[in-house]
Amino acid sequence: MESKFHTLIELQDAVGLRFNDFTLIQRAFVHRSYLHEADDDSDLQDNQRLEFLGDAVLSFIVSELLFRRYPERREGELTNLRSALVKRESLSRFARELCLGEYLLLGRGEEENGGRSRHTTLCDTYEAFIGALYLDQGIAGLRGFLEPRLLTEIERVAHFALAKDAKSRLQEWVQAAMGQTPRYRTVHTEGPDHARKFIRQVTIDKQPYGVGEGQSKQEAEQAAAAMALARLGQTSPGYVDSGLAEEYDLASVEMQKEQDEE
Repeated sequence: MESKFHTLIELQDAVGLRFNDFTLIQRAFVHRSYLHEADDDSDLQDNQRLEFLGDAVLSFIVSELLFRRYPERREGELTNLRSALVKRESLSRFARELCLGEYLLLGRGEEENGGRSRHTTLCDTYEAFIGALYLDQGIAGLRGFLEPRLLTEIERVAHFALAKDAKSRLQEWVQAAMGQTPRYRTVHTEGPDHARKFIRQVTIDKQPYGVGEGQSKQEAEQAAAAMALARLGQTSPGYVDSGLAEEYDLASVEMQKEQDEE
């Protein structure tokens, strides 16, 4: 355990930080599964309380930054953008960029089941790390660490987050122009439970128009809707041709016979 915690000094060097209270950063990387199996570290605490605090503080920092950066935007638009910045997929990616999973103390069962790379675990770890940094260095120190990273992410997601999402755009257009409602169904899944990939197809009047993949059904549906918009000649921000249309042959009779999954 000591050698594992010793590597947290390397993490601080990598991200340009130095904790005043080293026990805070230690606690940020203690997963509850580790304590369930530990018999010689009864003084340790898991990172769940820090995760709770980090979630709240991160939401505040992001909200304040967006409030200052977009004075002309309405509440709903700012809420959409904040959601894009603090969603599980975004936070787990931030954790991967900092290699936080490498420093986690996990129980053997959690380790064997891929916990170190699970989206939920990485998201929770990032929030715990943020909570620990807030307690150690206050709101000003946390802003100094977060804002450069958040500004980069805002530039990446703002155009899409502030626009109506692809599913909403597709539904409104299809209902107005065709008098139909898009339907979504799963056509393929792969990967273990902690890293599942979904491929969802969207049909209109039983005809397939788009297919997309993602780490959740919702993400795959957004990609499928974006493809459908592009194929219908409508504006589809962020759509990138992934080759899935050809791979899944949208005109095939077999796919049209798949049972709908609401």
